[in-house]
Amino acid sequence: MLLSLFMKDAEGVHFLQWCLPKLGLVWPGYRKVRRQVYKRIQRRLETLSLPTLADYQRYLETHPEEWTVLDSSCWISISRFYRDKAIFEFLEREVLPSLARQALAQGEPVLRCWSIGCAGGEEPYSLSLLWKLKLQARFPTVQLVILATDIDEQAVARARRGRYLPSSLKDLPAGWRAQGFDHTTEDFCIKPEFREPVTLLVQDVRQATPEDTFHLILCRYLTFTYFDVSLQSNILRRFAERLQVGGVLVVGKDEGLPEGEFGLVPWSQKEGVYRRVQTESVVT
Repeated sequence: MLLSLFMKDAEGVHFLQWCLPKLGLVWPGYRKVRRQVYKRIQRRLETLSLPTLADYQRYLETHPEEWTVLDSSCWISISRFYRDKAIFEFLEREVLPSLARQALAQGEPVLRCWSIGCAGGEEPYSLSLLWKLKLQARFPTVQLVILATDIDEQAVARARRGRYLPSSLKDLPAGWRAQGFDHTTEDFCIKPEFREPVTLLVQDVRQATPEDTFHLILCRYLTFTYFDVSLQSNILRRFAERLQVGGVLVVGKDEGLPEGEFGLVPWSQKEGVYRRVQTESVVT
């Protein structure tokens, strides 16, 4: 039985420590989610009729096109609505009002946001709910628009369906589930008015960056968890280029930024929140 391949976790760890650096990924980011990756690799081995990880390693060394398939096995989507409640409360209390006032002062009627690694849409839809239910009345002339991207076509397809199990909504503030979703017998479907501001796009942040500039970029538990430092620095430079001066980057609460001059400074010592400041140039 092929499943016996992973009876010894050490074999899986050894394989990931060998292959991840070749993909620009880092082992520490995968410690807690490695078994999800194991299952995906297991299915691939069954497809290729390869009995062991050693056989798969040899296959990778002789079939370079297989690295793209392995890379896709390492895409991990873990999300839920209002993940990290404190961050969304900080966005409501300080960040979004500040950005809205900045946009109004600059004569801009649109507040542009980019949600990276959006998975099934929980983060961008949480942002849409937050704006419409808590802040829109304070800034009636400001329109929030959200670009949500993910490398995983299936994840983006789930986001477009906008249907969620109750467990995905458990962290939402009281009353939001009733206000924001239509309840079916099996799940909850986000209402059209909260879908409308969100544009969903399949995109690999390692390879592409939108042409727009943004007031707010959210990249949590992706770039600064799974990618190596060189790739982090390259992506962060592009983030800084896409952020308006005064704009905000939000990363995971336990994530840090690579060293370098990117024109980003912490927002009032709040973990994971950075503001773009004016610089002559942004360099790594």
